[in-house]
Amino acid sequence: MNASTSPDLFEGAIARLDKAFQFAEIDAEALERLKHPKQILQVSIPLRMDDGSLRVFSGYRVRHDDTRGPTKGGLRYSPSVDIAEVKALAFWMTFKCAVMNIPYGGAKGGICVNAKELSRMELERLSRGFIEQIADFIGPDTDIPAPDMYTNAMIMGWMMDEYSKIHRRRTPGVITGKPIPLGGSQGRDDATGRGAYYCIQELAKKRDWIPKQTRVAVQGFGNAGQSIARLLHADGYQVVAVSDSRGGIYKPGGFDIPSLIQIKNESRRLQAVYCTGSVCEAIEAKTITNEQLLELDVDLLIPAALENVITAENAQRITAPVIVEVANGPTTGEADEILNENEKLVIPDILANAGGVTVSYFEWVQNQQGFYWSLEEVQQRLHAMMRQEFNHIYDWMVEKKIDMRTAAYAVALSRIGEAIESLGTVQYFSDNDS
Repeated sequence: MNASTSPDLFEGAIARLDKAFQFAEIDAEALERLKHPKQILQVSIPLRMDDGSLRVFSGYRVRHDDTRGPTKGGLRYSPSVDIAEVKALAFWMTFKCAVMNIPYGGAKGGICVNAKELSRMELERLSRGFIEQIADFIGPDTDIPAPDMYTNAMIMGWMMDEYSKIHRRRTPGVITGKPIPLGGSQGRDDATGRGAYYCIQELAKKRDWIPKQTRVAVQGFGNAGQSIARLLHADGYQVVAVSDSRGGIYKPGGFDIPSLIQIKNESRRLQAVYCTGSVCEAIEAKTITNEQLLELDVDLLIPAALENVITAENAQRITAPVIVEVANGPTTGEADEILNENEKLVIPDILANAGGVTVSYFEWVQNQQGFYWSLEEVQQRLHAMMRQEFNHIYDWMVEKKIDMRTAAYAVALSRIGEAIESLGTVQYFSDNDS
C-alpha cells in the first residue's frame, strides 16, 4: 500500500466543503473559518539512541477547530507524516466529531519516524520527549490525543504519565486509548471496526442482505481491519479477501477470519491458514496485490489502510456496489465523482470510522467523572450513537438526493455552523438595530 501523501491533501479535504455548503444551513463566514486550522505546532525531538548516538525527529500537532469543545485526535508514528497530512487529518476529525454530535473539535498529530526501527526503550524515550515538547499545547480541557497508526495503548500510557509528571498531578483525561489499569475504557481496542460494523448492520436492514451470500474484501489487516472482518465473519459474511502492507490473499469461498488473525498476530505475516487451537494448517488461496483487492467482484469493499488508495486511475474498475471507508481519506475527490456516477454507495470515513473517537469520548467522560462503565455499557452506547447518526445521514442523503459523503459533511457543517454563528457573524455585527 504505497499511497503517498501529497501537499494537496489538506486542500483536497477542504474542497469537499464547497459541495456540502449548498445543502447546509451555515453562514459563509463560518465556512471560511473552517478552511483554516486554529493552531499548528511543529517540534524537534532529540532522542538518545541505545548506541549512544543522537537523532532528532520532527513532530507535529494541529488543532483545527475548537468551537464545539476541546480538540480531539490521534497521534501517528510514520515516515510519511508531514504537515499537510496532519492538517487534513485534523480537519477530518472536526467533521467526524460533528457527525457523531460529540462536543469536541478536531486535532491530529504525529512524529516522522519508522517506529519499527526503534527499540522499546527508544520508543518510550521518543514518546515522552514528544509530550515534553507539546505539554503546554494539550490538556484534558484543551486538546486530547489518542492512538493512531503505529501507536498503541502502552505508548498512550507513557504519554499520560509524562504529562502528569510535568504538571505534578495525575491527569488521565489528557490522553485516551490508554491501558485499562491507567484509566482506559473497556471497548476501546475494537471501537473503530465495531463502529463501521454497526453502520453495515443498518445498511443491511435497508438492503435485505443475507450475510452468507454477501462477499467482503478488506484492504488493511491492522486493528480496525481485523475487528470488522471478525465481526462480519461471526455474522456469516463471506470475507473472501484481506491484505496487509505486503499484499493480500483471496479465496472465493471465504476465509476463517479468527485463524487469519491468530497467525497474523503471532507471526506478523498474513497467511491463508485454518487453525484449531494452536495447530495451524496452510490452506489454498490466491496471492493478490492491494490494487487487485480493490477491484475484486465483491458486494462490500472495506478500505481500512491508508489515504488515497481509490483514485481517478482505478475508480472506474471498482466493482463493489458498497464501499465502507474504515481508513481515513482512502478515496480522492476525483475518484468520488467517478464512484457517484457509477452509483456506488460510499459510507464515508467521517461516519464509518467514527467509532474510535466516540469511545475515546466515553473514556474521557469516565476519566473526568472517575466512574467507569462495563464493556456491555460501552458497546450499547456506541451502538445507539452509530445507529442514530447513520440513519440521520442516510435519510439526508435520500431526502436531498445527494451522495452520502456530501450528506455527512452537510450535517456536520450545520452543527458546527450553529456553534460558530452563536458567537456572532457579519449579519449580527452589521445590524445596527440590534
